[in-house]
Amino acid sequence: MIDPLEASLKVAGAGLAAQSARLRVVSENMANAQSTGKTPGADPYARKTIAFVNELDRATGLQLVRVNGVGVDATPFAIERDPGHPAADANGDVKRPNVNLLVEMADMREANRAYEADLQIMKQSRDLLAMTVDLLKGL
Repeated sequence: MIDPLEASLKVAGAGLAAQSARLRVVSENMANAQSTGKTPGADPYARKTIAFVNELDRATGLQLVRVNGVGVDATPFAIERDPGHPAADANGDVKRPNVNLLVEMADMREANRAYEADLQIMKQSRDLLAMTVDLLKGL
């Protein structure tokens, strides 16, 4: 059986890894929000999505979060008329990425807050473990 404080560290650590991956995907989406195709009529950058799953850690019996996969958003690309653009098709239309910066900013804030919460759990658990060790030294 795993110590409850040790378990909280393990769970929070899994959360940190998951939110870190989420922040990476959001940053890729934001960085490519204006990336069009390289050739006329080519598809632009497609927004990425990330999915999580709970997984049983058989060694400890804990339910830990992990990244289930990174997918591609199926939302259609925006079409913009810009005949002078290098990625314009024969009609002068350019496909723009399906990235909405407001959605990405909201997702980034949510991931950031979850990451901070996991960090706080780790700090509290570490402090409690240190207090327990100090208490046991006095015995």
